Amino acid sequence: MKKPDIIALCNQKGGVGKTTCALNIAAGLALLGKKVLLVDFDPQAHLTYSLGIVAHDLDKTIYSVMRGINSLDETILYHNGISVLPAKIDLAEIENERNAFPDGEYTLKNKLASVRDQDYIIIDCPPSAGFLTGNALTCSRDIYVPLQMEFLALKGMGRLLSRIEEVQKKLNSKLQISGIIATRFDARKKLNNAIMENIRTRFGDKVFQTVIRENIAIAEAPSFGQTIFEYASGSHGAEDFMSLCAEIIQRK
Repeated sequence: MKKPDIIALCNQKGGVGKTTCALNIAAGLALLGKKVLLVDFDPQAHLTYSLGIVAHDLDKTIYSVMRGINSLDETILYHNGISVLPAKIDLAEIENERNAFPDGEYTLKNKLASVRDQDYIIIDCPPSAGFLTGNALTCSRDIYVPLQMEFLALKGMGRLLSRIEEVQKKLNSKLQISGIIATRFDARKKLNNAIMENIRTRFGDKVFQTVIRENIAIAEAPSFGQTIFEYASGSHGAEDFMSLCAEIIQRK
């Protein structure tokens, strides 16, 4: 069977909509008939909590899979057609335990190598450049970068590009930024439009045509343990994420 496309949602700056994008892209792709495995690889476990899963009560998580304690099959949970590898705070311990992983940055890649029943694997990366992010980038082909349309969001791109270049040289030559997602976009704001123009000039067709508009429903949905499609299927947020998912499939 064909290997799934592995996509890392990555940005060194927090608060740009990384987890929101990972969650709702997975949900949108599932609604479009695709099989998706969603991997929470951020020790904050915000993605896990956003699906209504009580992360701190879990015994089997991506951490126990990485340590070889549990298998994928016994750890994966399910939410409305999406397969989920959950996380909790103990994932942070990996940064101090890297000597316990003989495969190093290839550990996650090797753990996911047996997955053949999915069209996409989507990894929600931590907002840092450490061992966890190195693992996520080593096993991925594509990187999607959510970018909030504000000045400081652009400042973090330099650090991210340096980290990607390092991984490309040492661990994964096939890795590429293949999608930049404009988040919290408000066409009424001059600054948003100026930054959008700057990004499109700099990154060209890597920038998705679809933008994720500012929408309160997107922010509210996680507090109910729901994706935007479950919480407010008629909202601008649901419309934007469905359009983005259609664009992702079209680009494949």
